[in-house]
This record gives sequence, C-alpha cells and structure tokens, in this order.
Amino acid sequence: MGTTTLTIRIDEQTKNRLDRLAKSTSRSKSYLVAHAIEDFLSINEWQVQETLKAIKEADRPGAQFIDHEKVAEWLDTWGTDNEQGPPK
Repeated sequence: MGTTTLTIRIDEQTKNRLDRLAKSTSRSKSYLVAHAIEDFLSINEWQVQETLKAIKEADRPGAQFIDHEKVAEWLDTWGTDNEQGPPK
C-alpha cells in the first residue's frame, strides 16, 4: 500500500508528548500518528454508520419508540431483587 504526506499543526505540549512516546517505544512519530489516525477512523466510522443505520430504522413507517422514563425505570431494577424485563 502506498503512502502520502499529511501536514498537521499541533500544540507544543502535544508535540513534546509525542516525542517522548516515540523515543520510549522506539517508534517514529509518523508511525505513532498514522496508527492513531487509523484507530480514530475505525472507531468513528463505525459510530457514524451505526448512527445512520439507527436513524434510517427510526424513520421507517411504523417505527416504535419506548419512552425514556420507562427505560430508565427498567435500568434502575438491574441488579436488584426485583429486576424487570425490558419495557415494551
């Protein structure tokens, strides 16, 4: 896989932290930043896709919703002697 160059601006404190981490791990700053960006993208792409999927499902005709208070009441029973099933 090919690579390309990306220039970013970071504050001095972040740069110093990156320098220290690169030195202590015997990795280049480029390696650390590239992997941090890959991790960030993986997490955020997944979140965005799941959010869009949920919005699509919520927008479909006949979609049903459960009142927030009912869900909160249900969650309050978790781990108690009176644990309830999920609201309908």
